[in-house]
Amino acid sequence: MMVERDGFKGWLIRLYTSASPGSIRFRYALIIFDFTTIFYFIVTAPLSPSPELILTNRLIGLVIVFDFASRLWIAPDRLFLLRQVYTIADIVVIASLIMDPFFALDLGFLRILRGLRIVHSYQLLQDLRREFSFFRRNEDAITALVNLLVFVFVTASGVFALYFDKDAGPDSYVDALYFTVATLTTTGFGDITLNTPAGKLLSVFIMVVGVALFAQLALAIFRPQKVRHKCEQCGLLRHDLDAIRCKHCGARLDIETEGLN
Repeated sequence: MMVERDGFKGWLIRLYTSASPGSIRFRYALIIFDFTTIFYFIVTAPLSPSPELILTNRLIGLVIVFDFASRLWIAPDRLFLLRQVYTIADIVVIASLIMDPFFALDLGFLRILRGLRIVHSYQLLQDLRREFSFFRRNEDAITALVNLLVFVFVTASGVFALYFDKDAGPDSYVDALYFTVATLTTTGFGDITLNTPAGKLLSVFIMVVGVALFAQLALAIFRPQKVRHKCEQCGLLRHDLDAIRCKHCGARLDIETEGLN
């Protein structure tokens, strides 16, 4: 299949996929944008809408729409892209930004799903693996940590929007965050509870999913360190940091490493 390299589309393809310094800087700028907007969405979750916040949301939404449309346009398999978790998260975020003024329920908490893009974009993962040995060694733990944090803040913001008094401001949001963490760790202090049937079911959901995410993070941290490198012969992805041959098929591996102390 021929890849279009001329014109505006070709420029976008190089910008999003090539290993040139300019393209890599652009993708790191997107990372900074993602982190900044996630922090902004968390901080503004307990705040009442104001003209300034609405305008800022619209500007952020325009950037996300342009990024989403660009990735969709240049994708060799658009249906595959649309099935990816970070693409679905972007669609939800865009919808929340568009529907907020016309929808009775506050959808602001859904925007924190933007965090899933940080560790679920294939091209971004390639950049991080290539540039940072720390990320190569700890990719599973970093991915698990980001998934857990996204779940915590999306859930806390959702609990705040559904069950807490927004007029109380940040203090009420802290209560929602406190309830979420106490529930998903199964600590269950009991000083803040959701007493409705829907609230109890939500608490069960938080506990079940939270424990699973914590277990995933603990497994990634405490199991022996491995490095991701695809064996050209058998496709095995995980190998010892100093491996020179694949344990599965014996093929030679050329894993980039700084060596072991």
